[in-house]
Amino acid sequence: MRKKAAFSKDILNINCAREAGRIAAYMQEIVSEKFKRKGFIVAISGGIDSSVTLALSVRAVGKERVFALQMPERHSSQETLGISDRLADCFDVAREHTDITSILEAVGFYRKYDAAVQSVIPEYGKGWKSKIVLPNVLESNSFALFSIVAQNPGGEVLKKRLPLKAYLEILAATNFKQRIRKMLEYYHADRLNYATTGTPNRLEYDQGFFVKLGDGAGDIKPIAHLYKSQVYQLAEYLGVPAEICTRPPTTDTYSLAQGQDEFFFSLPYDKMDLCLYAKNHAIPVETVGKELGLTPEQVQRVYNDIDQKRLSTRYLHLKPQLVRRLPEIPA
Repeated sequence: MRKKAAFSKDILNINCAREAGRIAAYMQEIVSEKFKRKGFIVAISGGIDSSVTLALSVRAVGKERVFALQMPERHSSQETLGISDRLADCFDVAREHTDITSILEAVGFYRKYDAAVQSVIPEYGKGWKSKIVLPNVLESNSFALFSIVAQNPGGEVLKKRLPLKAYLEILAATNFKQRIRKMLEYYHADRLNYATTGTPNRLEYDQGFFVKLGDGAGDIKPIAHLYKSQVYQLAEYLGVPAEICTRPPTTDTYSLAQGQDEFFFSLPYDKMDLCLYAKNHAIPVETVGKELGLTPEQVQRVYNDIDQKRLSTRYLHLKPQLVRRLPEIPA
C-alpha cells in the first residue's frame, strides 16, 4: 500500500499535462456522445476560473467550436472587458460583447438594490459605491453577520451592520446578474447547438459560492473537482495570459472592489484550499495550523465555517424534488 503523503503546502500540486489532457478528453467525449452538441459556450470575465474553462474547451473541441460571451454591466470593474478581450484574442475564439445594464434596469435591479441599501444608509444614492462584507472568521468565534460598506462621491466610507431583511434583498437583487448572464448563455447555446459551461472550482462548488440557476448552472462543470490553487497551476500550463494568472480573485459583482475572502471565504484561497483539503482528509488542526501559521483554534474556526456553509447552502446543490420517483429515461 502506498504511504499517504504528509500534509504540506505542496500537497495540492498536480501534473498539469496529465490533468489538462484528461479533462479535455472527457469534455470532447461528453459534448459529442452524451449531449449531441457541437461545441461549448463560455462566459468570460477575466477571472481565473472562466479563463481556464475557456482554455480547456479550446483544447477539447478546437477554437472554431468555442464561443465566448462578455457580459459586463454598470458595476463591473473597468478592467473586465479589456482583460477578457485579451483572453479571447489569446485563444483566438469567436466572442460577443453584450452589456447587460439595460436588461438589469428593465427588471429593476439597480432600483431594488439601492432601496435595500438605503434602508440601512438613507443617504445612499447617485455616485455612491458599495459592497457587502463578512468579518474575519479567524478573529472571532461568534456567528458571522454581513455589513454594508458604502463610499460616497467624496470618498468617505461608511460601514453598517446589515439586518437580515436588507441582506436578503441585496442578495436577491444581485442574483439577477448571474441569472441574466446564464439566460444569454443558453440563448447562444441553443442557436449554435452548443453546450454551456459552469465555471466553479472545488472550493466554490463545495461551499455553495454560486447562484442557483445562475453561474451555478451549466451542462458541464470541468473544474469543479479542482481546488482553486490547482486552477491557477493549470492556467499557467495552458497559456492563460500572465495578467490573469497573477490577478487576485474578485467577485466583480458590487460597485466597490471586493475580494472573495472578504465576501464569502474565511481565508485567502491558497490557505482556504489547504484547510478544505485537510478537513476532507481528517488532518488534525494542530498539523494544519503549524503548516499555515495559524493557531489550532483558528483552524477549528475555519473547519466549523466550512461545515456551516455546507449546511446553509445545501439547497443550492439540490435538484428539483419530485413527489414520486420516476423511472430513469433510457439512453
